[in-house]
Amino acid sequence: MEFSTNEMRIVPLVPSQESKDVLSDILRQGAQKMLGQAIEAEVEDWLRQRAECRDERGRQQLVRNGHLPERSLVTGLGEIKVHRRPAEQREVFSSAILPRYLRKTKNMEELLPWLYLKGISTGDFSEALAALVGPDAKGLSASTITRLKAVWQDEYQAWGKRSLEGKRFVYVWADGIHFNIRLEEERQCILVLMGVTPEGDKEVIAISEGYRESEQSWLTLLLDCQARGLVTDPELAIADGALGFWKALPKVWPKTRGQRCWVHKTANVLDKMSKGQQPKAKQMIHEIWMAASRAEADSAFDLFVKTWEGKYPKATACLVKDREALLTFYDFPAEHWRHLRTTNPIESVLATVRLRTCKTKGCGTRLACETMVFKLMQSAKKGWRKLNGTSFLPEVLQGVKLVDGERSTEDAA
Repeated sequence: MEFSTNEMRIVPLVPSQESKDVLSDILRQGAQKMLGQAIEAEVEDWLRQRAECRDERGRQQLVRNGHLPERSLVTGLGEIKVHRRPAEQREVFSSAILPRYLRKTKNMEELLPWLYLKGISTGDFSEALAALVGPDAKGLSASTITRLKAVWQDEYQAWGKRSLEGKRFVYVWADGIHFNIRLEEERQCILVLMGVTPEGDKEVIAISEGYRESEQSWLTLLLDCQARGLVTDPELAIADGALGFWKALPKVWPKTRGQRCWVHKTANVLDKMSKGQQPKAKQMIHEIWMAASRAEADSAFDLFVKTWEGKYPKATACLVKDREALLTFYDFPAEHWRHLRTTNPIESVLATVRLRTCKTKGCGTRLACETMVFKLMQSAKKGWRKLNGTSFLPEVLQGVKLVDGERSTEDAA
């Protein structure tokens, strides 16, 4: 009895007369050739492994037999035409490279949401797709995004209700971001809480709509996290000093210490000084938080106050009022300082969100805006690396006393 393989034959794609890009045509032809060679090798290997399957007359039972109608495979280089042989016998070959029902490669499946998330409006999709994959590519339309957004909203709402039981975060960063909503006059504020696990992995903990970053808004977010199982207080929270977050934090996580963001504080201080003096003042502030020890930082801090308090009392008062909260990071491992002195771990992600919404002039609804923040942060997460000095996180959790980022002499002994 004969068995059939599900063989595939690559059919050369004739360049469209509309296409004048010779290089793209060459690349597409090369992709077709490489795909054909890879599948041929896969088929040969599959037949070789079954070469002993013969009947009583010694004839090989597994042979190639026929083909199905041509189909198109949409890739990043455009359309590739392929033929498939039928799978009507008992043992069927299925290519791991080109699955039976594949119509678009994985990079093409990811292209649509990527374009949308990076700032291409649905109305511009036809032009963008034609430029990327050619005018004849089918199955790629702007209407796909409308369906995707509905799916994303369901994903976001399910994610916002997920259990946090058993989760623990060593450090957390908090920040708020404001958006324009096209269908509403009032701007929307989105609160974002991000943390790092004991294994050094960064995660988005919660995303929620807030009212002007108020204490009540942050309290609602933190209580929701607690209700979903996040009951262990983080060791340190990092945020901008203007947030209602600081008033809400001790009501939910009373043991969590606070670190004010130096980038925000620097901007607030310099804003109260003349532009001509700002470069010098900025350098002096930089010398405070870049000092190798708490003693050196205190010395630089005192020098700044003495230098400027006569001419700019509001600027020095702005710095002095948060002195302790600005220098908390010295009690944690030096390897972590670059992550703890600012809210950059979360700000860098939100910068992408701001850029996307500026390009598209805001989202249409509040839910769509929250969903967009969620999807962009999920996309950004793929590129996040572990926290520097991950091996020191257990010491932080154990409460090992540190002086200037290192073990104290008492603990070392």
